[in-house]
Amino acid sequence: MATEIDHEKAQYTVGSVDGSDNVVKEKGNAVGEAAAMYGDIQTAEEFGYVERGLKSRHIQFIALGGTIGTGLFLSIGNAFAHAGPVSVLLGYSITGVGIFGMMQCLGEMATWLPLPGAIPQYAARYVDPALGFAVGWNNWYQCAITLCAEISAAAVVINFWDTEGKINQAVWITIIIVIIIALNIFAVAIYGEAEFIFAAIKIITILILLMTGVVIWLGGAPDKDRRGFRYWKEGAMKEYIGTGDTGRFAGLWSTLVNAAFSYGGVEMVAVAAGEAENPRKNIPKAVRRVFWRILFFYVLGSFMIGVCISSNDPQLTNENASGAQKSPWVIACKNAGIPVLPHIINAVILTSASSSGNAFLYTGSRYLFGVAQNGQAPRFLLKCSKNGVPYWCVLITASFSLLTYMSVSAGANVVFLWFQNLVTIAQMFTWCTICVTFVQFKKALELQGVDRNTLIFKSPFQPYTAWITFGYFALVILFNGFKAFTGDNSHWDSDKLTDFFTAYVGIPIFFLLYAFWKFFKKTKWVNPAEADIWTGKAALDAERWPDLVPRNIFEKFWFWLC
Repeated sequence: MATEIDHEKAQYTVGSVDGSDNVVKEKGNAVGEAAAMYGDIQTAEEFGYVERGLKSRHIQFIALGGTIGTGLFLSIGNAFAHAGPVSVLLGYSITGVGIFGMMQCLGEMATWLPLPGAIPQYAARYVDPALGFAVGWNNWYQCAITLCAEISAAAVVINFWDTEGKINQAVWITIIIVIIIALNIFAVAIYGEAEFIFAAIKIITILILLMTGVVIWLGGAPDKDRRGFRYWKEGAMKEYIGTGDTGRFAGLWSTLVNAAFSYGGVEMVAVAAGEAENPRKNIPKAVRRVFWRILFFYVLGSFMIGVCISSNDPQLTNENASGAQKSPWVIACKNAGIPVLPHIINAVILTSASSSGNAFLYTGSRYLFGVAQNGQAPRFLLKCSKNGVPYWCVLITASFSLLTYMSVSAGANVVFLWFQNLVTIAQMFTWCTICVTFVQFKKALELQGVDRNTLIFKSPFQPYTAWITFGYFALVILFNGFKAFTGDNSHWDSDKLTDFFTAYVGIPIFFLLYAFWKFFKKTKWVNPAEADIWTGKAALDAERWPDLVPRNIFEKFWFWLC
C-alpha cells in the first residue's frame, strides 16, 4: 500500500515505502519522502530531506524569468556587433527550438518523478551510473562558475554609478555574496520569494522595453525617426572571420554559442521539482510556458533590438563603457532621445545578475545533493536542516564564489574568463545528456508496461524530438571553436591556442568524469527493462494537495498566471 500524505495536516498517516514493510506513521512529509528514497526511516531521520516549500507562483516565475541574467540585457550587444540583426534573430530562434525540444524531454521525466537535483539521478537510473556521475559534477561546476560570473557582472554594473571607483570592487562582491548565501541557507521558501520578486522585475522590464522598442521602431520616440527595417538593409547578416556566404554563415554560427549562454539554466525548473508543491500540476504548467518565454523574451527581444539599433554602432563594442552603457537597449533609447532609462535598465541588470547568482547557487547545491543521493559524493552532503535545506551543499557551492575576487586583478581576470567560457559547453553537455536519458526513459516505460498516453505530461514527436535536439547541441559542441581553425593554420599563436583551449577543454573534462566512474565502479549501461523508474514514486503518487477554487475574476486570473 502506498504512503498517503495529507498536506493540510502535514503528516504521513499510514503507508509503506516502495512496496516494503517499512511503515511510516505520523512523520513529516520530508521525512516520509526521504524514507521512500533511502529505503528506511532511520536514514531519513538521520539526514533529513528537502521540503516542498516552493509554491506554484514561485515555480511559474522561476520558469518565466528565473535565469534571465546579463545575457539578454547586456552581452547580446556583442553578438549584434559581430553578426548583424538577422543572424542574431536566427541564432536565438534556432537555439530556442532546441531548448524547447530538450525541455519537453525533461518535463516528461520530471513530472513522472520530481526529484531534487533531478538530472544526475535520471541519468544514473535510466542510462548509466557513470553518466549520472559525469553530468552531476559537470552541472555542479557549471553552476559554481556561473555563480562567480554573475556576481562579478553585478559588481561591474555597480560601477555605472560609482564612476570614480571610490569603493573597491571587492566590497561590492562581498556584499552580493553575503546576500545570495542568506537567501539560500535558511529555507527554500525564502529563495522562492526572492526569485519571485526578481523574476517579476525582469519580466515587467522586458515587457516595457519591448513596447518602447515598438515606439522607437515606428518613429514615436522624441527623435521622430521612423527606422523600419533600415538596419537590416545596411547589414542583415554580417561577415565574420571570412567573406561572402562563408563569412555570413560564420557570423550566424557564432551567435549559436552566445544564444546558448543566454538560455543557460533554463532547466532549473526541473531541478526545483523536488521542492515544489503539487509538482504533478505545477511542473507541466511551467514547462509548457517555456515556449512563450523563448518567444517573447528571446526571439522578440532580439528582433526588437535589431530594428532599433545599428549593428555598426560603436557604442556596442566600447571597451571603456561600464554597466548598462553597452546594453543595446540603453543605446537604442539614448539614440532615440529617451532620457533616464539607462539608470533604470542598469538597476534591472544589477537585479538580474544578482538573481541569476542566487538561482545558480540554489541549482548547484541541489545538483550536489542529487549526486550525493546517487552515492557518488560524500554522505554528509545529504544532511539537511530542520527547514529542509541541504546546508553543506549550499556552503560548499557558495565557497566557490570566492573565486570572484580573481576578477579584481587584471592578470587573474584573464584566467577567470577562461573558466567562464567553460560554462556554455558544460550546459550543452547537460542538454545532450537529458535527450539521451529521455530516450532510455521512454524505452523503460514501454518495456515495463507503462502506457505513455496515461502520463500527466507527454512530450510530442518522441523519440525524434530527443534525437534531433541531441544532434543540434552535439554539433554546436563540436564546432563552437571554429574561430581557432580560421586564417593561417601553419602557425598557432597564443590567441589561437587560447581560442582552442576555451572552446574544447570542457569536452575532455566531461568524458574524463564519465571514464573515471566507469573504471572505478565498473558500471554497466542500464537495461531499460530493469531501469529504476519506480523508487520514490509511490509516495509521490499518494500525496494529496488541496484544490484551490477561485472566488472572483482576479483570483481566476492569478491562478491562471501562477
